[in-house]
Amino acid sequence: MSQGDNKNLDLSYNQGRTLPRRWRSQFPLHWDADDQVSRRELLRFTVLTSGALFGGTSMLAVLDWFGTTGQARTQQVVAANQVPEGSAYYFNYPASDDQAVLLHLPGGQFVAYSQKCTHLSCSVYYKPERQELLCPCHDGVFDPVTGDPVAGPPQRALPRIRIRQENGMIIAEEETA
Repeated sequence: MSQGDNKNLDLSYNQGRTLPRRWRSQFPLHWDADDQVSRRELLRFTVLTSGALFGGTSMLAVLDWFGTTGQARTQQVVAANQVPEGSAYYFNYPASDDQAVLLHLPGGQFVAYSQKCTHLSCSVYYKPERQELLCPCHDGVFDPVTGDPVAGPPQRALPRIRIRQENGMIIAEEETA
């Protein structure tokens, strides 16, 4: 660049951007206004974005309202006559690595719970002589009828698994969307 070309450059215009003076007359750009967003543009963007979010959320709510009802995914657990009254049957549900326990309570009632303690996820087991579900890690005790904590550090009940008896079989079921 020669000495004469430097005279045609205005280095003070818009924070060091260089535009030859002769071009300014041919391209009347206002670079100062180019870097700023007007209030009108900001408001338009905000309104359009809010409208799009509202419309999308409303559409999801309508689709959920008119969507199909959940279907129950079922799994046969065991024949009811194979679990003596006052004992437990351990099985995997809903996945092969999720442990669960089925209890045949005195009086003929069946209940099933996840085998994970709600304190630190240790496996609980049924003690029939004391009629309680016990977590050996921190001596947590759960009521076998309700799954509620009775003693120890657990604060929440064991997750209950919905079961039903059909044709002599105990069937666990889980609703899916």
